[in-house]
Amino acid sequence: MKNKIYYYFFKEFFAFFAIILFTLTAIVWTVQAVNYLDFVTEDGHAFYTYFSYSILGIPKIISKLMPFSFLGSIMLTILKLEENNELLVLWTSGLNKMKIVNIIFLISIFVTIIQLITSSTFSPKSLNVSRSLLTGSNMNIIPALLQEKKFNDTVKSLTIFVNEKKKNGAIENIFLREEGLNKESSTTFAKKGFLKKINKSSILVLFDGVIQKEKEGKISFIYFDKFELNLSKYKNKSSSWPKIQENPTTILFDCFFSYKNFELSYFSNIENLFKKLLNVKNIEKCPYPTIEVSNELNRRFGMPLYIPLLALIGCYLLSSRRESKNQKLIKFMYFLIGFSVLIFAEIAVRYSGKVNYIAISYYLLPILLIVLNYLNLFRVFKYENLTK
Repeated sequence: MKNKIYYYFFKEFFAFFAIILFTLTAIVWTVQAVNYLDFVTEDGHAFYTYFSYSILGIPKIISKLMPFSFLGSIMLTILKLEENNELLVLWTSGLNKMKIVNIIFLISIFVTIIQLITSSTFSPKSLNVSRSLLTGSNMNIIPALLQEKKFNDTVKSLTIFVNEKKKNGAIENIFLREEGLNKESSTTFAKKGFLKKINKSSILVLFDGVIQKEKEGKISFIYFDKFELNLSKYKNKSSSWPKIQENPTTILFDCFFSYKNFELSYFSNIENLFKKLLNVKNIEKCPYPTIEVSNELNRRFGMPLYIPLLALIGCYLLSSRRESKNQKLIKFMYFLIGFSVLIFAEIAVRYSGKVNYIAISYYLLPILLIVLNYLNLFRVFKYENLTK
């Protein structure tokens, strides 16, 4: 009988959890996908690159929304069981409220593990793949970059302007500005031109023009009847260097333990143990600032620890009474407290990398509050059934 009750509660919770998480993810993803349209209209990337890049951002969105979705799911599950008098059925089965608390707490541990895996593995991996996809794009819709009466600088070191583009693909009055190394540059003007494909390379063919070259302060002019420029050799402006959130967790740990200003004089044995467990590699210089690395690691491993705390806050709804005049206000207050915890965790993680003791407090605080709230719930519900 009890197994059926546990299964029913588990099913109800994950129904709410899946609906809330899917809905919020779909909304956020849609908004981001609209913003990413600039990759096609402005930067000249292919639609395949655009859709792939958008989809690969979903794990990050899920990781961000999972704690809030969990809070809403716990609240809605308890409120639904209460409104439908299903808590009374659980009471008649002989269950104590602490049994329900334990179920909710175990569910929170399960969700915490999922959050840890998502934030530390799937999210950075998908972000890294999306960046590689963007930087590796050969911009196979280069013809769209030759837009009329618009300066286009979506590729590195090259600016293109086309005054007129005809239906047959011909272009007129073309301006090209190319920036080279050592303050070298060239400016090209051409009356006519067109774009052609040779072995998957995009070649811009120009007619009747002049190339103005500047080198070491000297300017020279080259007149031409026909000039061909391989546009495929230019790379887009997307950064090829991974951002901090795109790095695997192992690399961040390598950076974290490589900083000379990071000292755990009182916990040297623990530090050495972590290095062995995490197989930390010694690197001479990390390209990321200390604070950014610490903040990112705390976000991946510290934020999930607040999920069990949210679960216990939601469990206080079991103490509400229908006959209470302020029942709705009390329920809203519990939700507001849980939401405030999420806001605090999000703000605190941004400052957790500044000082080692702040980072340690960021991990210890939710653990301490989990213990205190569980003991308090145990004190309140130990000899109490679901209703009196």
